[in-house]
Order: sequence, then C-alpha cells, then structure tokens
Amino acid sequence: MTERYGALPAYAQSLGIIMTGESEGGMPVLSVEFGPNVEGRPHHFHGGATAGLLENAGYAALRSALMAAGRDHQLKPINITVQYLAAGKSRPSFAVGRITRLGRRNANVTVEAWQDDRSRPIATAVMNILMG
Repeated sequence: MTERYGALPAYAQSLGIIMTGESEGGMPVLSVEFGPNVEGRPHHFHGGATAGLLENAGYAALRSALMAAGRDHQLKPINITVQYLAAGKSRPSFAVGRITRLGRRNANVTVEAWQDDRSRPIATAVMNILMG
C-alpha cells in the first residue's frame, strides 16, 4: 500500500495513523485507533488529532494523484481550514481526501473524517496546497 501512495510522515506515525488498504474513488483511506496518543477529554478524540488525520488524508490523496500523473512535488500548505461537526468518540476514525482542483503549481483538496457511519462525518477540511 505504501508503494502506491508513499509513506506517511513521522507525525502521522506518532499518532498511530495508518493506511487501511482500502481506497475511495482511487484515494487512500486513512485510519487511527482511539488511544492515549489521540485522547483529549476523557473518551474523546483531541481536536488536534482529528485535524492531523484530516491533514494527512489530504496529503495522501494529493500524493496519490501526483504519483499517478508521474509528478513529484514538494507540498507546502497555504491554508487548511477544519470544521468540527461532532465529537470523535473512543473508537476508530477514518478519513479520505478528494482533489477538487489540481493545477500546475497549486491544488485544492477537501477531506472528510468519520467513525461508524460514512455518511455522518465528524469533521471536514479544505486544504490549499502549493506544489514546488
């Protein structure tokens, strides 16, 4: 799986984020188990851990599209906006990114995170990324 999408960065690994081996629309699905590395208030995901899952899923989606197009770029965030929709409970969370615009120098990606029900996201993000 990592050959197809590239390895996850150290920050993702420190949170316990993994690639599930599944894809949605050709984009990798990432997940993280609930545990002490991601717990905020008791039995709930920390907002920063949720944002980290969203951010890494967005970068994984973009790297996947770039690799498929034979492009290799350094990715630099311009802006990342996270919207928290519901509290992440003490169970696994999943996230997948979708590229809404892939230009020559920048890209726009939307990301959704969910837990039990894919149709009920717990958080979303919009990412604007410079490719250098």
